[in-house]
Amino acid sequence: MSKEYEMDTVKRDVKRDENETTSAELNIEPISSETAEGPVKSLIDRDNQTLLRLGKVPVLKRNFALLSMLGFACTVMNTWEGELVLFLQAFENGGSAGSIYGFIIVWIGTLCVFSTMGELASMAPTSGGQYHWVYMLAPPSSRKFLSYLIGWLTVIGWQAAVAGLGFLSAGLIQGVAVMGNPNYGPLPWQTTLLLWACVAFAVFFNTVISSALPKVEGLVLIFHVLGFFGILVPLVYLSPHGSADQVFTVFLNEGGWQTQGLSFMLGMIASVFNFLGADGTVHMSEEIQNAAVTVPRAMIFSILLNGVLGFGILVAVLFCLGDVDAALSSPTGFPFMEIFLQGVGSEQGAQTMASILVILNLCGTVSLVASASRMTWSFARDRGLPGWFYISKIDERTSIPIIAIALTTTISFLLALINIGSSVAFNDIVSLTINGLYGAYFIGNSLLLWRRVTGSIRPYNGENTELTNISHENLSWGPTRIPEPFGTIINAFGCAYLLVMLFFSFWPTAINPTAETMNMSSLMVGATIIWSIIYYAVWARKVYSGPVIEIH
Repeated sequence: MSKEYEMDTVKRDVKRDENETTSAELNIEPISSETAEGPVKSLIDRDNQTLLRLGKVPVLKRNFALLSMLGFACTVMNTWEGELVLFLQAFENGGSAGSIYGFIIVWIGTLCVFSTMGELASMAPTSGGQYHWVYMLAPPSSRKFLSYLIGWLTVIGWQAAVAGLGFLSAGLIQGVAVMGNPNYGPLPWQTTLLLWACVAFAVFFNTVISSALPKVEGLVLIFHVLGFFGILVPLVYLSPHGSADQVFTVFLNEGGWQTQGLSFMLGMIASVFNFLGADGTVHMSEEIQNAAVTVPRAMIFSILLNGVLGFGILVAVLFCLGDVDAALSSPTGFPFMEIFLQGVGSEQGAQTMASILVILNLCGTVSLVASASRMTWSFARDRGLPGWFYISKIDERTSIPIIAIALTTTISFLLALINIGSSVAFNDIVSLTINGLYGAYFIGNSLLLWRRVTGSIRPYNGENTELTNISHENLSWGPTRIPEPFGTIINAFGCAYLLVMLFFSFWPTAINPTAETMNMSSLMVGATIIWSIIYYAVWARKVYSGPVIEIH
């Protein structure tokens, strides 16, 4: 078995050598914007040269631009949709006032985090994202292992996110069914089948009609905004309104914590989840035109847009809350559905409004599958995963990582089976999303803060043709950079915010939790780290040496 594996490795290296020659012949020399192919062709060639300077051979098609990636990032986050779906978590620990002020704090913190991450994406616009950045910024003594660990946390985080959003979509479908038929009782096996259907829907867009995905994301952006107004207008117009005093001054501590401040901090985690995933654009970098500029802009613009929409829908729902007890005990499992029903006074109208959320969550699953599969493919390309030789293959006809997509689908399908036996166990696994991704964000942004205050990063040079940003010895800023001293201040504030939110993300939502309410994410993160360390010690340290340099 070992000899066969070594032969596969040799064949892969030979193939890479052939690609290196071809890539050098086709992409090293710049192509003028006055050629027959026009400015777009020139832009793509420049993007490919940037990728070559990172040591990677371009193998994916660059079909995405700013508008399509803005739609992509907005639907991955689904912020205003999430404020409705996860309304209960923030309301129980914080109340109306806590939900609003917590949202604002998380919005500002997220902007700071992704502003810094935009600088990193501009320096190294590669699908690997965080683990590549950690390798290029970390000290030589620890960069290999840190990069490997961050790669695992990011892969697991994105895989859990796909299953998690599929689960939410399935739950929403069942909630709408309960609204129409109060006698219907959702069963776990039905949730699993619906989850499979939601993921299969996403896979269809990522494989069968993958070439149309950029246009689909642009249309989804329009529906994302129109859907907001489709819910906001009837809700605000038809619902009875509460007082501003109730909305902006009333705090709740339904978790039974010793202080309101502690309850408030735990309530913010719901908003953290609703802003999670803007870095999905990072993992699509090798399919984006002018990635070093487009990726940072898409992340920031999507957070600004989603923040405005999310804040608007949150305030509207809190003013139109109606009977709080009825909303919190809704048989649908989602308080917002009862709020809709009370507000518009029509079962059909409330179902229509809730169906908008179902559709937008399905669209978010499409984007999540794309991002998770690219991250998995990239880490396999750098030999960080078992079976990397196969997972890193690209379909020659469509130029998409078809095996990585299949792996992502299989993982979600298998995780969904756990829900049949225990929804608690399933939720414990998908809770890895916040912990895994925020842990990766913190390490990468902290290392950038260290490098920028020590003056280790050279100014941007667009004419440079040498290998750049593959280690600490050749660091260079990208075309997108925050002017100093604001860059350092934003970087430091973002790291502090990440550390605080990461700490509270491991807490349960109520004191004295039961087996069902206990937050097991610390156990899951620990298990992931232990598994990755064991695999690293036994095998990965022999084949993983950081991001592979595919050209010479």
